[in-house]
Amino acid sequence: MEPEAAAFLRLIVRTLTLGFVWLALTCTFAIKGDNAFITGTVRPGNILFYIWFIVSVVALVFAFKKMWGTPLADENKIS
Repeated sequence: MEPEAAAFLRLIVRTLTLGFVWLALTCTFAIKGDNAFITGTVRPGNILFYIWFIVSVVALVFAFKKMWGTPLADENKIS
């Protein structure tokens, strides 16, 4: 396989892996911890979840921008 194609596929796999890990952590913390749904009163878990959600989405977007902003030739040198 050509080095550029392999680097591109590695980038796609890293992006999907990071996205799925973030999704699994967020869904587990939200649904299993019963923190995403506000029933009656706002609990500390609800506030903590929504702070986590906003901060982690911003961090995820910045990570994706950084990953996809570097040229593929530079990634071959790194890995």
